[in-house]
Amino acid sequence: MQMTTDHLLANPCDDEEDNMAMLCCHTDQGEMFLMTRYPDEDELEITLDDEPSTLDGIKVTLSPTRLLIEIGAGDTDVLKGDDVLEISHNTAAADLAEVEETLQNILKGTGTYISELK
Repeated sequence: MQMTTDHLLANPCDDEEDNMAMLCCHTDQGEMFLMTRYPDEDELEITLDDEPSTLDGIKVTLSPTRLLIEIGAGDTDVLKGDDVLEISHNTAAADLAEVEETLQNILKGTGTYISELK
């Protein structure tokens, strides 16, 4: 599955939402992707077009222009039958550190984070 967005919105620790870490994006076609995790929970939540699912054991790779999310074969219903979601983005380089911190908070202890940032 593929999506394209202008930028990734990230919040590594939202004080108003019980310290939830949140990564979000919207496409020009109105699609929405949201990945969240509360610090006291063992699983993360992915919402794709208003359909939330809880997961663990995912792998996320961040590069300056791409976010690649890989899930287990048993969870493909989350991504409408796919086991990979590739999000092309144009996030400003200055904002990528916050995206990276958010992904690290979301995936800590429940997934794998790979950075392709330089």
